[in-house]
Amino acid sequence: MAAAKKVKSTSRKIKDKWKAKEWYKIHAPRMFNEVEIGETPAIDVETIYGRTVDVTVQELTGDFSKQHIKMRFQITGVDGHDAKTSFIGHELTSDYVRRLTRRKKTKTDHVVDVETKDGYVLRIKTMSIADKRIQSSQEEGMRRCIADTLVAIGKENDLSNIIKLIISGEMGRNVAKACHVIIPIKRIEIRKSEVLSAGEGEPESIMDIFAKPEAEEAPAAEAVEAPAEAPAEEPAEEPAAEAPAEE
Repeated sequence: MAAAKKVKSTSRKIKDKWKAKEWYKIHAPRMFNEVEIGETPAIDVETIYGRTVDVTVQELTGDFSKQHIKMRFQITGVDGHDAKTSFIGHELTSDYVRRLTRRKKTKTDHVVDVETKDGYVLRIKTMSIADKRIQSSQEEGMRRCIADTLVAIGKENDLSNIIKLIISGEMGRNVAKACHVIIPIKRIEIRKSEVLSAGEGEPESIMDIFAKPEAEEAPAAEAVEAPAEAPAEEPAEEPAAEAPAEE
């Protein structure tokens, strides 16, 4: 009997603890137009600071082809019941990496610290995939080439543009192209990035790179509909033609 009362008392305490918690909506940084990416409970708002959340680019933008890229954010501010976050890095999903590194493929990893144009310091980890074994001399040459290329990209771009280049795959292609003189590498992926220190100001939105396809399709849809609407508007054109004569 005493044991049953103890179980009920413990259950009541757990329920009361959850009732005391408030839910806070988590928003992505300005780079992703502050879209809502989840919720988190807390009794004390101070305990929210520092919490991290991983979200795929597909969840942020609806682009299914980017479901293998995870963006990592950290809660850095709270406004009412809205939690604000900052970008702290990205990572490729483990299943995507496994698909790239199948048998008879050679994978090499490299780590480079890069400072962006707006003062952010990023640790970028690349993954090189080759169809044959890479010799030690070739790997050393690749290491220097990758480092030089990434450092140069960082000097020319701010954090927002760096994230654009990573998500689009352009950064990996540019690095692979630079290394082609050393070894015809199959592909280079930016496997992971991490913000080591923040720079000046807040990064600008990068959502324009995902909105472009929709913007390009809109004029085409209007052009198709225009011929169908023209016959219905023909009778209404006569008064418009008489207007100059009346003036």
